[in-house]
Amino acid sequence: MDLSLSPEHEAVRDLAADFVAREVAPHAAEWDRREAVDRAIVGRLGALGFLGLTIPESYGGAGGDHLSYCLVIEELGKGDSAVRGIVSVSLGLVAKTIAAHGTDAQRSEWLPRLCAGEAVGCFGLTEPGTGSDAGNLTTRAVRDGDGWVLDGAKQFITNGTWADLALVFARTGGEGPRGVTAFLVPTGTPGFHATEIHGKLGLRGQPTAALTLDGVRLPDTAVLGAPGGGFRIAMSTLDKGRMSLAAGCVGIAQGCLDAAVRYATERTQFGKPIAGHQLVQRLLASIAVDTAAARMLVWRVADLVDRGQPFGTEASMAKLFASEAAVRATNDALQVFGGYGYVDEFPVGKYLRDARVTTLYEGTSQIQELLIGRALTGVSAF
Repeated sequence: MDLSLSPEHEAVRDLAADFVAREVAPHAAEWDRREAVDRAIVGRLGALGFLGLTIPESYGGAGGDHLSYCLVIEELGKGDSAVRGIVSVSLGLVAKTIAAHGTDAQRSEWLPRLCAGEAVGCFGLTEPGTGSDAGNLTTRAVRDGDGWVLDGAKQFITNGTWADLALVFARTGGEGPRGVTAFLVPTGTPGFHATEIHGKLGLRGQPTAALTLDGVRLPDTAVLGAPGGGFRIAMSTLDKGRMSLAAGCVGIAQGCLDAAVRYATERTQFGKPIAGHQLVQRLLASIAVDTAAARMLVWRVADLVDRGQPFGTEASMAKLFASEAAVRATNDALQVFGGYGYVDEFPVGKYLRDARVTTLYEGTSQIQELLIGRALTGVSAF
């Protein structure tokens, strides 16, 4: 694996960094306070091609490889993880899944709109009673003539109140993973309701919702993939999602490092900049090493994906390390800032709140450890 960036990759990263500096970072604190990102950001992301990365141009995408995607996600995570999450879900979990598993008709109907930012997608897997145990979800789809009727509830769904399309997983057969099917659900369908969740610790500007499906009637053409194949689709989607989330965590850690170094060289205590104190340098060094290591794990996954090689275990490694590293980085950065880190005049408090949830969703840190352990031993512990 070549660990250097090509001129094309550097150009993509620079484009993303410029966009974040102009359109995201100056508004992040305000969006966090009011618990609402400006919806207009979606169209701007689409206009630059950031919502169509890795999607074929024939379906309205921007093409490109997964390293480019990760570079953009890192910059968005550095600017505001709430915005990063909007892209990771609408593109990473929904559009990419339609591209991989959809029919030509499904791709033609949804991908151009999703890539342009004219439509937003959400990923309906987690339920009030099933988080890590996704194979035992209870939302049900029942055959009715030549279509299906869906009933159930989903919880903690990113983009839920903004979405035009929900990728919903529902039980169509017996118990366990083999009885799950994936459905493409236009959110304007009668019986589909989304209620925004407020009061979150972090990612406060990101639209997060509880979904209810009450007699949602869909045609057979709404099935994504084959009936009974939904769990496999969900798990393969989450493998790539973990790469994206890890890249966003690298952005958080890098943002903490940049802010802490800048503050440490400006803040004076005991007659010199605090950067001149050994224990402060130790904190900065710890953040820097964690950030660099997490970035290399992410790039490794992107390289495997682009070469068509298995990457699930490596994605779990990247997600586990990068999310935990982001939490460490935010704690260390707040320590450098001292009391000033505890107020939102400076970014590290928000970084800390946004980082904490990354160890929970798309598979908790403990689930990642079990996945890695199973790959190493061939023995499942769950």
